[in-house]
Amino acid sequence: MTAYVLVHGAWHGGWCWRRTADRLRMAGHEVYTPTLTGLGERAHLASPKIGLRTHVDDLLGVLTYEGLRDVVLVGHSYAGLVVREAADRMPERVSRITMVDAWAGQDGQSLEDLVPAFFRDWIDSVAVDGLIPPAPAGAVGVTEPDQVAWLEARLTPHPRQTFSEPTRLSGAVDTIDCRAVLCSPDGPMPFSHLAEKNGWESTVLHVGHDAMVTAPQALAETLLQDARSV
Repeated sequence: MTAYVLVHGAWHGGWCWRRTADRLRMAGHEVYTPTLTGLGERAHLASPKIGLRTHVDDLLGVLTYEGLRDVVLVGHSYAGLVVREAADRMPERVSRITMVDAWAGQDGQSLEDLVPAFFRDWIDSVAVDGLIPPAPAGAVGVTEPDQVAWLEARLTPHPRQTFSEPTRLSGAVDTIDCRAVLCSPDGPMPFSHLAEKNGWESTVLHVGHDAMVTAPQALAETLLQDARSV
């Protein structure tokens, strides 16, 4: 049995993994889907003071208080920064990292340092009181009407400081086996480049950025390869 910790990206919550997590559990694995502070069912805690470090501490709390070891950490999109920094701080608890269309920076880099200029401009244009409202579902590759309705009813504003606060890495994370799952390799974000730059083995799905919504079965089957590799 493998312990998976699935960490959602910006504007989402642990709820987004529901159908993927169900499939991993049916295969006999232990699955945790924490919601980061200020998002999802924790949206009542939203504050412009929430930064990347807050979310890293959220994840470290899950690893510590659940007593988890030999974990497969899965980070989607923004959460690539969260899982890598958490793994860097507790490498003894993590056996593998899987980056699902996820951002990865070097020590001292923030998400705003990594994203294309058009995305930074969009953040500047929509942020209000330190919070970034969610974009339409189509922006993350979700177009089926039922999926759009389900997703947009649950997305919440995201704390901007998590995008501007730099990641802090000692280098310990680079000793942990890591691979990338590329769900929108032909999209405008450089996830393929980041995987290549870091030398990660990559799996391509072509299912849209929010693979846990559009293709939970395909994503679960891909993540199950982690259990066989650990």
